[in-house]
Amino acid sequence: MTEAVTEPETVVEEPEEAPHAGPSLHQPKRWFIAAGEVVAIVLLAIVAVWCWNRGVVRLAYPLEGREALISTRYHGNWLGTAVGAVTLAVILGLDAVRQVVLALRTRPQKAAEADV
Repeated sequence: MTEAVTEPETVVEEPEEAPHAGPSLHQPKRWFIAAGEVVAIVLLAIVAVWCWNRGVVRLAYPLEGREALISTRYHGNWLGTAVGAVTLAVILGLDAVRQVVLALRTRPQKAAEADV
C-alpha cells in the first residue's frame, strides 16, 4: 500500500506589538534645528552673493578719442555655485518653517488630554 505524504505543520508567529513611543512631533530640539537652519541660510546667502560677484567680470578697453569699450565675461562655475547655494538656502528655509510649525502647533499627549 502507499503511504500518505504529510507535510510538517508550519507555525506562523505573530509579530510583537511595538511599544508606543509617545508624542514624536513635539520636541524641543526642533527650535534648535530651525535656528541652525536660519544661520545656514544666512551663510549660504553670503556665499551666493560672493560667488555671483566673482562670476561676472566687466572688462573695459579704452579707445583713443572714443568711449571705452566695455565687455562682460561670465564664469559659469561661479554662477552655478551661486545658484546652487540659493537653491539649498530655499530648501533649508522651507524646512526651517516646517520645524517651527511643528514645534509650535503640536502639544504633548498629556497636555492635549488635560484640555479635554
